[in-house]
Amino acid sequence: MTARLAALLLGLVLAAPAFADAPLDLKGRMEQGGFVVGQAAPGARAVLDGMALDVDEAGLFAFGFDRDQGATAKLTVTYADGGTAERLIEVAPRDWQIQRVEGVPQQYVSPPPEAMAQIARSTALKNAAREKRMAGSGFAEDFIWPATGPISGVFGSQRYYNGEPRRPHYGVDVAAPTGTPIVAPAAGIVTLASQEMYFEGGLVFLDHGQGVTSVMMHMSRIDVTAGQQVAQGDVLGAVGGTGRATGPHLHWGLYWRGAWLDPQRLVPPMEEAIAANGGN
Repeated sequence: MTARLAALLLGLVLAAPAFADAPLDLKGRMEQGGFVVGQAAPGARAVLDGMALDVDEAGLFAFGFDRDQGATAKLTVTYADGGTAERLIEVAPRDWQIQRVEGVPQQYVSPPPEAMAQIARSTALKNAAREKRMAGSGFAEDFIWPATGPISGVFGSQRYYNGEPRRPHYGVDVAAPTGTPIVAPAAGIVTLASQEMYFEGGLVFLDHGQGVTSVMMHMSRIDVTAGQQVAQGDVLGAVGGTGRATGPHLHWGLYWRGAWLDPQRLVPPMEEAIAANGGN
């Protein structure tokens, strides 16, 4: 058995559907864009690659791997009695969709100069919201789709316009008619709700605890306010085509402490969600 195969099999074992009675349990995908929930004994501390993680009183914590995460990550857990547990996690690489488009007029590639002030205001609001990390453990729930419909964009894909790379696509796009309800994929606290973002249009940040944040973009309507606590399934607003969007759809991103994660890995296949929703 190769070292790579052994590491992947270990990842499958760690991604078991329920926690066991052990000093350290991990549940999730050990891959680029993957999200992991950890359970240690109460009073434990956890560090991932030198960064201290938030650990609640019950020993529950979360972390994830960015699209461009390297091959390994080191997790160290220190218990109240001074004992430690270490895991060297091998992070599986993924292939990303790359699309090259030539002959695109420059005004469609870069924002016009007159938009810079609005972009700066939007960026300041987003940065302030990202600095917050709410209490709670909604991130440990089984996530649901915030809206259902054809998947029109996937996490990690990237376009090159006229040979210049654009920012990778950090989320999953769900095509749906304007006005389609958008619901909370897991419980959390709203940390940002604004209809005036340049790129995103109607934008909501929903922190599921410890900074694990769902990002809903292009909304035609927002029904929540910053500071509001919501339960899984509560309506956040509605699908739209606001901001820099070519048509009505929901862009759902998942953000954690500087890393963009793949939300599609946390939910059942879209076909199952549509069937459970009566085919809608």
